[in-house]
Amino acid sequence: MEFTSINVKKERDTVLRFRREVFQESFGSSDSMNEEDYLDWLQKKAEEFPDGMKLVKKKGEPIGQLELSVREFKGRIIGYVHLFYLEKEWRDLGFGLNLYNYAMKFFREKDITEFHLRVAPENRRAIAFYKKLGMKEAGEELNGKVIRMTGSVNTWNL
Repeated sequence: MEFTSINVKKERDTVLRFRREVFQESFGSSDSMNEEDYLDWLQKKAEEFPDGMKLVKKKGEPIGQLELSVREFKGRIIGYVHLFYLEKEWRDLGFGLNLYNYAMKFFREKDITEFHLRVAPENRRAIAFYKKLGMKEAGEELNGKVIRMTGSVNTWNL
């Protein structure tokens, strides 16, 4: 498994396909996704966090995507997982743990001890996976569209 820096222009179709699939799985539709806004945001984040915006590849072919950054939340500096994605055929094979380990390494290298992500309440499979890894639900946001989950980098052993 390889983690390669995202080249937004070159890999536009791949990152858009992955993001659409996430919207579809999370919200039942990708209609509310603004593709150009997402590509602009991703380009900026890829420049700011080149080691955090990664395509996940197996034998050179993209099978997933990871988007990680550092941000302020309620007066604290935290790690944030914007996207944690594997294509369906690559799930339940242990690859998710590889993405999680990469994220923990990224946050540790930036001296981050706490990280967050948001997940759709309907995505029970992802919630169960995150809980298995020690994350906790911190409450609903966006009028119940997502659940914020929190985790501790220090409790995770690579």
